Amino acid sequence: MKKRTALITMVSWVLLSLISPVIAADADDNRLSMMWWNVENLFDTHNDPLTEDSEFTPEGRKRWTEKKLLLKYIRLSHIIKVVQLQKGSYPDVLVLGEVENPRVFNRLLSFLPESRYKTAYHDSDDPRGIDIALAYDSTSVVLDSSFSRKIDLKGKNTRDITLYSFSVNSNPFFLLVNHWPSRVLDTAWSEPQRLLAAKTARSIIDSLMSTSIHADIVVMGDFNDEPHDRSIREILGATTDKKAFMENPGKKLLNCWVELDEKGSCYFGGRWLKFDQVMVSSGLFDEKGLSLSENAFSCFHIQHMQTGRSARPNATYKGPKYLGGYSDHFPILFEAITR
Repeated sequence: MKKRTALITMVSWVLLSLISPVIAADADDNRLSMMWWNVENLFDTHNDPLTEDSEFTPEGRKRWTEKKLLLKYIRLSHIIKVVQLQKGSYPDVLVLGEVENPRVFNRLLSFLPESRYKTAYHDSDDPRGIDIALAYDSTSVVLDSSFSRKIDLKGKNTRDITLYSFSVNSNPFFLLVNHWPSRVLDTAWSEPQRLLAAKTARSIIDSLMSTSIHADIVVMGDFNDEPHDRSIREILGATTDKKAFMENPGKKLLNCWVELDEKGSCYFGGRWLKFDQVMVSSGLFDEKGLSLSENAFSCFHIQHMQTGRSARPNATYKGPKYLGGYSDHFPILFEAITR
């Protein structure tokens, strides 16, 4: 009874917070905005016999119920609405990690009034059944094509890497979305899997650059590695040395964390981590097509998304314990100017 009362109280608080005053910004037709968010296990409550999702059922280890799922929808959609009010519009491209299926994704989008999203959902072979879900504003961007590539983990499955080819104001750009293998059990044990993911992503980038070295490429996602790790720095070729990048970019990427003085986007093991990243090609600096806007990259959070002395993300779960929060990651916002 106490748990039910607490849940109802939390739902009531969120509903009230939806009508709290927020300063709204004016939308800019020349700006392209994107949002990445690992939303921490957006599962329905049904057991899918083809995936390892039994813990997210009413009878499972996490006692996942329709009421908890409803609160999750309300919390996640509230943050996207706050972004919309502060920025003047919903993100033109919304990318969410750890989504179980198109049904829960579409249900979440139904909580966003007046959005004009179309979806491009790719169902990968991750054993837990979690995917990367993408929605785009069909009035501001055009989805030209997409393809996905599996990461060869020698019989093990993980999330695919997907390349989306978009155009905005007749300018083409490419969005490469990632959710690399986690640091389960031990970093050293799992690192080879992320190195393989990095090689897969890099091969896609090289293919694009072989056609045009100045292609506008945005690489986004939860990499489960940080900007200084080998997979990002050496194999993917992303640097946080902006001066060196600007002088001789070649086929390198610029890691946008260089522009931001934040501790990180997630908090595990008593420390902040920069797992959620956006990296861009030199094409965004050639004054054609897409260009970085001022303060293009941000790690978004408001007070109620934070908890504890460290102001870490207010998660939905900590292990099997239900906390009722938003996600164990903060979302990442990225903005470019279209010319």
